[in-house]
Amino acid sequence: MAKKQNKNVAPENIEVVTKTEAFVDKYKKHIVYGICAIVVLAAAIIAYVQYVRNPRIEKANDALAKCQTYFDVDNYDKALNGDGQGCIGLLKVADEFGSTKAGNLAKLYAGLAYAQDGKWEDAKKYLEAFSGKGDAIITPAALGALGNVYANLGDNDKAISTLIKAAKAADNGSLSPTYLIQAGELYEAQGKADKALELYQQVKRDYVNSMAVQQQEIDKYIERVQK
Repeated sequence: MAKKQNKNVAPENIEVVTKTEAFVDKYKKHIVYGICAIVVLAAAIIAYVQYVRNPRIEKANDALAKCQTYFDVDNYDKALNGDGQGCIGLLKVADEFGSTKAGNLAKLYAGLAYAQDGKWEDAKKYLEAFSGKGDAIITPAALGALGNVYANLGDNDKAISTLIKAAKAADNGSLSPTYLIQAGELYEAQGKADKALELYQQVKRDYVNSMAVQQQEIDKYIERVQK
């Protein structure tokens, strides 16, 4: 897809496109970096909290759990569409139990599964449909994944705003620096070095205990855009 785009790009914009492609190549294999473990843990907690004598909720939790089994071993096709036996698939869980927390999580899982398969439009559809409702654990990571999906679709403006929103929602030294740096790189791809510098400096200022700062990686980004 990237090569096809280059043929139609004006010469003065080739560098911007190339930088964007570099970002996509760098992060396309890490769309769900850090989120899978978070989602799996949160899903287990939700299932426990919701374990009441409500047949619909119990059925939704059970259906999601069977899909998770395939998701956890990277069998995204069966996770999404079911196995024709006990697992009905994330798509049906989201459709039939969308009003439950398990059904809502199924949308997130489906979005992540599609992203891992490089099906960006489908990933976008389900990640946008997921409602974090201000959840401090899952919401930031889900937004980060959605931001990366936008980047892979070439919608850099939306990718940047979503990644910045994810960093703000997380507000911690683990996820926030990652999303701010990703947004900064996309700004660089657009030729907006000043905007990128603001984000890199924010990482250094606000997340002094993060690996990006402790290992001085952020200094390399700052130096690069100041040249």
